[in-house]
Amino acid sequence: MSSVDTGSSADAPATDVTEPVDELRAGLLASFEHELGDAVTGSFLRPGVDLWIRVDAGAWRTAADVARRKFGLTFFDFLSAVDWMPSPFGRYEDAEVDTPLAEKLNQPYELQTGAAGGETRFQMLARVADVRSRRVGVTLKSDVPDSMRIPSWVPVYAGAEWHERETWEMFGITFEGHPGLRHIYLPSDFEGHPLRKDFPLLARVVKPWPGIVDVEPMPGEEAGDEDAEAEGGDAG
Repeated sequence: MSSVDTGSSADAPATDVTEPVDELRAGLLASFEHELGDAVTGSFLRPGVDLWIRVDAGAWRTAADVARRKFGLTFFDFLSAVDWMPSPFGRYEDAEVDTPLAEKLNQPYELQTGAAGGETRFQMLARVADVRSRRVGVTLKSDVPDSMRIPSWVPVYAGAEWHERETWEMFGITFEGHPGLRHIYLPSDFEGHPLRKDFPLLARVVKPWPGIVDVEPMPGEEAGDEDAEAEGGDAG
């Protein structure tokens, strides 16, 4: 399930160039695979850049515990989620008056879940690092099950408390064991989860995007002057 990005094209002619080696991150990946076994469901190593490891949802908190207590990744960077489903509303730059909403809904799509792969619409993302000695980090991922429930990281990384509250609020993912999931940004009676791709931003559906405007000529210019200058500006 693991892969290494060498930056080369599959169609490129064969050469004697040595593939880059990243012993530090490769060692981290091997350690995670040893500790978690089959719970590591995917990985991707880009030498000199980063390491992505995807784990089973049931091992999400265990992965955090292993990262901190066994591998010294004590710095908590962030935790969030991603909704890989393309927006059923299409581009919001297209106003409802130009593209009827009915034509944007119920479109077929294929999930593209980024580095280390994935099998579900929603995925957890978190990054932890050793910033003291090795100066290396790892991005951990997990597929969120249909129950939309996953273990909380707060017992391992206290800094995850606000991140999980935001993720619960914006994506509707419940973190089991979190000390107090409650709203940060939205009113307590707010319905829906604004960072889900199928949450309609109605203000963008019913009127044009503010940046979509007709460009008017400057005072003293005739329409089309700029295009003519662009085409013939080097002629002299």
